[in-house]
Amino acid sequence: MRALIISHQKELYYLYNLETQETVPAKARGKFRLIGTNPKVGDYVEYQMMDDNTAYIVDVEKRHNDLIRPYIANVDQALLLFSVKRPDFNPNLLDRFLAIMTFNNIPCVIIYTKWDLLNEEEQKEMLKICEYYRSIGFPYLAFSTKVPSPNDLDDIKAVIKGKISVITGQSGVGKSSLINCLAPHLNIKTAEISLALGRGKHTTRHVELIPMYDGWVADTPGFGIVDFDSMDEMDLAHSFVEFFEASSECRFNSCLHQNEPGCAVKDKIGTTILPSRYENYLLFLDEISKLRKW
Repeated sequence: MRALIISHQKELYYLYNLETQETVPAKARGKFRLIGTNPKVGDYVEYQMMDDNTAYIVDVEKRHNDLIRPYIANVDQALLLFSVKRPDFNPNLLDRFLAIMTFNNIPCVIIYTKWDLLNEEEQKEMLKICEYYRSIGFPYLAFSTKVPSPNDLDDIKAVIKGKISVITGQSGVGKSSLINCLAPHLNIKTAEISLALGRGKHTTRHVELIPMYDGWVADTPGFGIVDFDSMDEMDLAHSFVEFFEASSECRFNSCLHQNEPGCAVKDKIGTTILPSRYENYLLFLDEISKLRKW
């Protein structure tokens, strides 16, 4: 029987049977310890029922992505929440998340929150930034929980529908309020949850998939993959999607877009490449270089 692992607590896995839609507690066969790959939340698995009515996971399907922090697999998308004001929009952190998610083969949707705090001129300037990121493959929603905004809760529900999503992003941007709007029946206190960078009073101690609008949202004890410890310099260059596209015109195949002659990426800065993206790329490149020295 085929199922999705929706929770793992101690020795028990909780499986969602994809045919019967029942939740089944199960244990993993010992063979997984021998091969060094234990099942994790997000895995699609095959399980068998024994004569004593105990369920055992016997096989794990191939993963299309595999994260360590949080410990989850097969994420369909990341919803990156970033405030446009209070706190101010943080393009450095956004570019960091986008590069790491791209490297891990996780599509992203950017949700810009607190849109109501911008005046008309600020909204026009922010929309230019939003449209740039959309043009390089990252769709966005402009949202506020308090007043009418370009997008509403129904738009977010449509994005979540039928997919496994993780929610992360800038600290203090209204993730708690958004989750409460999406699933008020959970009655989560906003002071108890923080999904950004593992900070805050988040009471969850394990990864769990919560059903929402025919999809699943991962409730995690923190989203920790905000460093580049598994990436090298070329991985980073390839993970800036518009740089990778332009690199076919670079003189050297191994161009890192720093000081190399004939670099097509540098030629496009300020025209088709956002200057802040290139500045952040150089900062990240230096960070990776220093990490690799250790």
